[in-house]
Amino acid sequence: MGRVHADAYVQMPNAELVAICDTKLEAAQRLADKYSVRAFDNVKSLLTDVDVDLVDICTPTHTHFDYIKAAAAAGKNICCEKPLTRTTGQAMEALRLCEEAGVVLFPAQVLRWFPEFRKMHDLIVSGAIGTPVVARTSRCSAYPRGTDDWFADMKNSGGVVLDMIIHDYDWLRWCFGKVKCVYARGLYERNIPLTDYALVTLRFESGVIAHVEGNWARPGGFVATVEVAGTEGLLSYSSTESVPLTIELKAKGEQKAGVTVPESPVSQSPYYLELEHLVNCLESGCRPEVSAEDGMEAVRIGEAALRSISTGQPVALA
Repeated sequence: MGRVHADAYVQMPNAELVAICDTKLEAAQRLADKYSVRAFDNVKSLLTDVDVDLVDICTPTHTHFDYIKAAAAAGKNICCEKPLTRTTGQAMEALRLCEEAGVVLFPAQVLRWFPEFRKMHDLIVSGAIGTPVVARTSRCSAYPRGTDDWFADMKNSGGVVLDMIIHDYDWLRWCFGKVKCVYARGLYERNIPLTDYALVTLRFESGVIAHVEGNWARPGGFVATVEVAGTEGLLSYSSTESVPLTIELKAKGEQKAGVTVPESPVSQSPYYLELEHLVNCLESGCRPEVSAEDGMEAVRIGEAALRSISTGQPVALA
């Protein structure tokens, strides 16, 4: 992800990539050489030696909080890959530190910049399928392999519940508002090698119920699907379809058939659009579309789901 973000910044006319940091200096140097920038193997040296406006954190989940603290203490704006932190307590403290330092903390919840998901959001809030009632999302991939196999340490990564389907928590909150209750079942704490699965049920204050499925057990590559049922129709998305987004509306009269309207949005890389939005907001002083509070709430939902899996009980979000 660091490479993806770096490539986005160098394409922006109003941004300049100035340094790469990795605890393994040779890795930092390889990427730094590609873009003719400086390489560092610790953040303290980078923050001392280089004048930067924005620190972009693309490191393992359990390291996010310490890097946020360091960047905030240095008075730097922050972009942090999802999940914002490993725990809700860390997220709350990160928000406090950044507010006191007067810096922006931007959680990189990139799903909002995928054109299909943005289009679905716009259709839902415009009332295209009437009042939303039930949603179902699925996000499946092969087991990720990170440095020192850190994904396999569930206490560090949080598994699919915190690392992968956190995208869906954020998108669903964007569409339907606040979550009031979480119930989940899954393989967290089962210690099955290179396999994880979870089904998380969210009840929203609006009355919508969402079923969020995720697994790291699919050998054939990444697949994502969405269905949202409303009082007037069904919205469907599948990443495997040539026309991935469709909307089926109920007939208005007994003699009329339902209508299927295919949508196939095309756009720039969502990662570029996401970071371009952040850079533009920093230049103009505008509030980014995804707030630090949004990042914290996504972590809170994920942590509640992990607690539900462990206890077998639903967890209310006050």
